[in-house]
Amino acid sequence: MLDTFRLRPFLLPLALLIGSLTACSSAPSTKSWLDVVSPYRIDRVQGNVVTREQVNALKTGMPRSVVRDILGTPLLTSVFHADRWDYVFTFRRQGVEPQSRHVTVYFKGENLDRYEADDLPSEAEFVATLKPMAPPEKLPPMEASAESLEKFPAPAKPAAAAPAAKAASVYPPLEPTGK
Repeated sequence: MLDTFRLRPFLLPLALLIGSLTACSSAPSTKSWLDVVSPYRIDRVQGNVVTREQVNALKTGMPRSVVRDILGTPLLTSVFHADRWDYVFTFRRQGVEPQSRHVTVYFKGENLDRYEADDLPSEAEFVATLKPMAPPEKLPPMEASAESLEKFPAPAKPAAAAPAAKAASVYPPLEPTGK
């Protein structure tokens, strides 16, 4: 006779193993599920948008405050690298290849020494990437035809309102009068 008390620690892992093996064999491939159903994902814009025109406005020797006015507040500043500012931008939109750009600005003291930048779009090129996705080809009409309105009963006429009672022209005093 088997001692069930000794087998108890092995029962749960054994049940999980058997359940996972049978579940995997009957599940459809991941690709087929993603082709059929995909959740809506919102557009994610993170970081600073830096355009070609902004980087072209940078000149060696500019003070930090002017660089901040042109490029905005840096996304990354490090205590250990006080003479370096990093501007990182990522844009993820469903159905479109993600965009990622990086601009690094180096200072000597309080003045701009140099900068390194990825290939940046112009402002017009960047705005063109933000256009919303195309609407469906043909939208249904948004008004009802006379024939479709005849299917519904005519609206009931509102009941006639009773004439309003005439308001009193003399109001009682708010405080008691001293007699």
